[in-house]
Amino acid sequence: MRANLSAPAGHKAVLDEADIGRAVTRIAHEILERARGAEGVVLLGIPTRGVPLAARLAACMEQVEGRPVAVGSVDITMYRDDLRLRPARALGPTDLPPAGIEGKTVVLVDDVLYSGRTVRAALDALNDLGRPRAVRLAVLVDRGHRELPIRADYVGKNLPTSQQEVVRVLLTETDGRDAVLLGESDSDSPPARTPGGTPGQTQDRRTGGRP
Repeated sequence: MRANLSAPAGHKAVLDEADIGRAVTRIAHEILERARGAEGVVLLGIPTRGVPLAARLAACMEQVEGRPVAVGSVDITMYRDDLRLRPARALGPTDLPPAGIEGKTVVLVDDVLYSGRTVRAALDALNDLGRPRAVRLAVLVDRGHRELPIRADYVGKNLPTSQQEVVRVLLTETDGRDAVLLGESDSDSPPARTPGGTPGQTQDRRTGGRP
């Protein structure tokens, strides 16, 4: 595969820049179709890589609708269920549109859906920010292995994985290029991802890491 030429040793590229672009465009159209337009829709990215993905979705939707789309971010750090196990964490940004989320259709945006614990934390955070009319979930990659009854409404790619594998999402805004890489874990302990982490870090989530 051509995309594998730029993958690090032990990893294979499952999505390249063009694939990610097509996935974002498709998800943007699906959101508009389900919501019957962008009126009342708010996109909230989950740091780190959910934030630029939300901005990309908003840009695609604006091209179709010809009007601005409300976009922001929601930090989940203080709502994580493993906070007592790893209390030293950098806070990420929470940036709500001026009109807030009250009565809006909020679409949470993240890069990888794994156990569902990150999304549960985001839902808890939303409870303190307002009362949306509805909450949807858009993810670039759904890798399975759910630990909570959470399902994405919009998915760029369903990627079957084993729990020994790691998924890395790279985005130009944070990593200098677009790619989704799949590889074997190099540790017996679950890989961790924390908000505001370093570029190119593992996008793999379990209890004790970023779920």
